[in-house]
Amino acid sequence: MSLRLGYGTNGLTDLRLDDALVLLADLGYDGVGLTLDHMHLDPLAPDLGPRTRRLAGRLADLGLEVTVETGARYVLDPRRKHGPSLLDPDPEARAARTALLLRAVQVAADLGAHAVHCFSGITPDATSPDTAWQRLAAALTPVLDAAATARVPLAVEPEPGHLLATLDDFHHLRSLLGDPEPLGLTLDIGHCQCLEPATPAECVKQAAPWLRHVQIEDMRRGVHEHLPFGDGEIDFPPVLDALAATGYQGLTVVELPRHSHAGPELARASIEFLRSHTPTNGAPAWRS
Repeated sequence: MSLRLGYGTNGLTDLRLDDALVLLADLGYDGVGLTLDHMHLDPLAPDLGPRTRRLAGRLADLGLEVTVETGARYVLDPRRKHGPSLLDPDPEARAARTALLLRAVQVAADLGAHAVHCFSGITPDATSPDTAWQRLAAALTPVLDAAATARVPLAVEPEPGHLLATLDDFHHLRSLLGDPEPLGLTLDIGHCQCLEPATPAECVKQAAPWLRHVQIEDMRRGVHEHLPFGDGEIDFPPVLDALAATGYQGLTVVELPRHSHAGPELARASIEFLRSHTPTNGAPAWRS
């Protein structure tokens, strides 16, 4: 079972989008994790529809698959990182984040993307956990309805420090929402190393039925810092072997959002590392 490797555009923000796509295709990546942001594909641009259609043609020309990611830092608010969130006390602010996700679903449908990624956000001060979970469930309901219509999975990411931080939290959200069919999981391998009680490879096995998107990088226990491969503590061959064994068909996307200054070189080094650390069992589990 092959792994389909991608690289996130949030780690290539110093490049024009077309230059980034050509780079990844030339390096042998299967696809791209496309973060909707002003420097690449602005989700608030008035010509989003035509730009998305042109991008779909370019991805097809280059043979690249795509997952749509929504973790841009200041796309909605130039003063608040990741603000407003789905947990914001202001209903209009929450609605702005929901509207962004609805646009992301449409972009994903137009691009033929594997999934739309999102996360919960940090619980605001003076907000009880019950209230935060209620806000999250309510804010995601119209997005899940749109995802069902578009036949694009919504892949929620457990994020350290957020309301939804762990695999257990993801299952709590599933229960609150009644386990809707479009709801899936973004599993970040580094986050597993950072805070999950199980090893990253065990996390992959536990998450397998709900996997819709995978992010990968190195990380250390207890420190939420995305690191180039080899700079952290993760034992990657068991992780990559576990991913291949799940039958997961989406992209496994390198996530290095703080390393754009070295993006082209890290994109090259990352695919070489992942290929060399994938257990082969007589044949490569990756493809170019």
